[in-house]
Amino acid sequence: MTSTQTGNPAGNQAGNQAGNQVVNQAGSQVVNQAGNRWLVVAGALIVQMSLGAVYIWSVFQTPLLARFPGWSETQVTLPAQLVIAVFAFAVILGGRIQDRLGPRLVGTMGGLILGAGLMLAGLTGRFGEGTALVWLVGTYAVLGGLGIGMAYVCPVATCVKWFPDKRGLITGLAVAGFGAGAFFFAPLARGLIGAGDYALFGIPLFPLPRVGVFETFTVLGVIFLVAVVLGSQLLRNPPAGYCPAGFVPADGAAGRPAAQAEVAPGAMLRTPAFWLLWLTYLAGSTAGLMVIMKAAPIWETFGLAATTEAPVSAERFASIASAAAMAVAVLALFNAAGRILWGRVSDTLGRRETLILMFVICGLVLLGLDWMRVYPLYLLGISVIALCFGGYLALYPAIAADYFGTRHMGVNYGFLFTAYGIGGMLGPYLAAALMQTSGGVEYQAQDATGALAIQVFQLGEYGKAFVTGGLLCLAAAVVMLAVRAPQTGAARVDVSRPILVGER
Repeated sequence: MTSTQTGNPAGNQAGNQAGNQVVNQAGSQVVNQAGNRWLVVAGALIVQMSLGAVYIWSVFQTPLLARFPGWSETQVTLPAQLVIAVFAFAVILGGRIQDRLGPRLVGTMGGLILGAGLMLAGLTGRFGEGTALVWLVGTYAVLGGLGIGMAYVCPVATCVKWFPDKRGLITGLAVAGFGAGAFFFAPLARGLIGAGDYALFGIPLFPLPRVGVFETFTVLGVIFLVAVVLGSQLLRNPPAGYCPAGFVPADGAAGRPAAQAEVAPGAMLRTPAFWLLWLTYLAGSTAGLMVIMKAAPIWETFGLAATTEAPVSAERFASIASAAAMAVAVLALFNAAGRILWGRVSDTLGRRETLILMFVICGLVLLGLDWMRVYPLYLLGISVIALCFGGYLALYPAIAADYFGTRHMGVNYGFLFTAYGIGGMLGPYLAAALMQTSGGVEYQAQDATGALAIQVFQLGEYGKAFVTGGLLCLAAAVVMLAVRAPQTGAARVDVSRPILVGER
């Protein structure tokens, strides 16, 4: 588009420079008064790393089935499905409260509820099979999900307000801890459940006592309660009119790109853009969580299917289970890295274009995952999927802020995040429902008394689930082509990247 300049060009240039100086000086003064905004990021990472341990459920699955052999694949998956769903819908509640009362109080409340839920989940072993499932759902999934949702929204909504100049990168950093949490906590849970060393990348660091599957919930509950409550104390909103030094909003008003209205939740829900974003977020979450929440049993199936030993020795099974836990940890690293990488890429390439690229890559890898049955190939496949999945969690809050503003960010992103919650139910459900049992493999494992006992592992075929996830991602890429920013005025600019000094 061409534009015609009128008046004195030198005067226009001088006016622009003067305007930049005024905004920059005002922004510097606010920054000096506000303090170090990177402390908010540090608090966000502490909080999110603890919340992200929700992704280690697959480490608990096989031990729970050994303790409750009457549970089906669908039943043992139910807590993982519901914790994601409750978590996502609790983001709306937490977002509405933190928009009014601030992130510190809401984050603290979330940490207390999460810790209580996991500590109560540690009592599951005192019940019979039917009651135990209900108890585990009520404590781990409902209470735990409520605590995660209330605490999760606080770092995201707070960080985008502090960093209008690096919105894609900073939302990636803010949620990177959520993806990285499983890297540190999956080996911890594995060691506490079965007695072994705490190991990263196969390197033993220190021995862990065997406390059992249920007591592991209790230990994690205490850790998460302390970490989330402490991290939340670093969260606070910036002062009114905040604008960082060196950043010039496109319309010259602190904190808002040009033509970007602060869209209230009700108005947002009436825009086509919201629903197209919601549908694509649902597709990406369903496909990603299908693999992430089943990463350990998928590898255990691949590993045991290739074993000719019968029954599989305790040592061999422990090796396969350890590799499965390591897969969860590696997956978590790429999940976290994707949030930072794709967030940074989107600041340059644009949110929509970056999302299309991620959906295509993730879809193609999912279509080929069933052939990646050699451990290095399996790690490569799930790492790429996790890299893209992590990017979804970084880009959707950023694009929500781009399109609908930051004033109602807590509630607005909460509504968009419900797509993730429904994907959290659909993904693990489809992985279990589409799985075809191809036989059982006997293996040796220690029972509650420490004696060796014969257990049966049901091998599953996940090919249909992988193809379904791949097609969902490719369909989402096509839908993203139709996404356009809402029209909020006579003119609309690209708000997916900030305007910095010297670019005007």
